Amino acid sequence: MATEGFTTCLWFDGQAEEAAQYYVSIFKNSAIGRISRYNEAGPGPAGSVITVDFVANGQKFVALNGGPQFTFNESISFQIYCENQEEVDHYWTRLTENGGEPGPCGWVKDRYGVSWQVVPARLIELISDPDAEKAARTTQAMLAMGKLDIAALERAYAGE
Repeated sequence: MATEGFTTCLWFDGQAEEAAQYYVSIFKNSAIGRISRYNEAGPGPAGSVITVDFVANGQKFVALNGGPQFTFNESISFQIYCENQEEVDHYWTRLTENGGEPGPCGWVKDRYGVSWQVVPARLIELISDPDAEKAARTTQAMLAMGKLDIAALERAYAGE
């Protein structure tokens, strides 16, 4: 096991393997790695999953079945930069399906309570424009949206 770099640990209450499979099904460049199981020493039932190593979109994660003590909240989120509306639509749809929740300004919460920001890469360019009026119009349009609409953001930027 490599000892350098970062791995994000996601804490679940019994759904670590299911969640890892879910994330791998959504993102490109993804795979399940090692699955570790409790042994007779516990603290979980022998043979049950304790951790699942996985990669989602090239990012390393470990899903941990840690129990009900901790849950996800919006103070931590993952940003997904999308090249086009098709990608925005894909991630928005997949992350809100089967119990996920849409939120404002491109934010979604998936069925496990993990928060994601589905962001068109173009948005960053538009709201960072040195022309303050164009950037403000784009920001106002974004603030009124749930799922971000690139064409509508471009129209706001152009003043249409």
